[in-house]
Amino acid sequence: MRRDLAVVGVAWLAATALGELLVRTNLYPTVRSDKGHEIVEAFQTLLAFAVPVFTFVLVILVYSILRYRVRGQPDTDGPPLVGRGFVPATWFIVTAALAVTIMIYPGLVNLPTVVEAYTQPDLVVQVGSMQWAWTVTYPQYGITTRSELVLPVDRKIRFDITSADVVHSFWIPAFYMRIDAVPGMTTSVSLRPTRIGSYAEDPNLRLQCSQLCGLGHALMTMPVRVVSQADFDAWVHQQAHSAPSSPSAAPVSASEHGAGGDAR
Repeated sequence: MRRDLAVVGVAWLAATALGELLVRTNLYPTVRSDKGHEIVEAFQTLLAFAVPVFTFVLVILVYSILRYRVRGQPDTDGPPLVGRGFVPATWFIVTAALAVTIMIYPGLVNLPTVVEAYTQPDLVVQVGSMQWAWTVTYPQYGITTRSELVLPVDRKIRFDITSADVVHSFWIPAFYMRIDAVPGMTTSVSLRPTRIGSYAEDPNLRLQCSQLCGLGHALMTMPVRVVSQADFDAWVHQQAHSAPSSPSAAPVSASEHGAGGDAR
């Protein structure tokens, strides 16, 4: 029995070390939002806690198969194992401590930050969804477009999302954020883009429906561009002068809506 415990212990430590190394390997898409960093950090923390438990079960399972295998059909069952003693008690205490720790961090620490909806964003973007297209409206500037989603870098942005028909899902992979678009209600996602980029250089910079919504679901996508504030101002100016003016939504200069934004 001591030999078995020693072999299992060494194999478990080796498998755990390898697993923890893989957890810290950067295998993720480039993070382009502040809350995306929070999500990746929480995900890596959960993986780091899960690896020792997973490898412990896996090593014992594999060792038991190799060590106690029986050729052919066994005549009798093996001796019963009673869950008492130091090992089961330690297993219970350690796993219970891990569960409580995860509830506190990243649960109670990271979750409120990720789901927080800005009440005073720098920019409000209204996103409408329908089978199978997106409509993006910038109410502060009286601009509506179906061609692309353009955002200024390092600005607090709140997306107010609606659906005209069925349940869709607002998802920009590079931002690591998604939320359902539900008919008859408005859902919101808030974040701050942290890196300039475009769909042309990073395919994860796209607005994608991630909820199966019908035959054209796979085509329900829109390119996303994150630009400097100066370039965003220029884009707003171009859109405002290329679209017909509307008395109810007169375009204004983007620079007039700096850090204050529209609290709505």
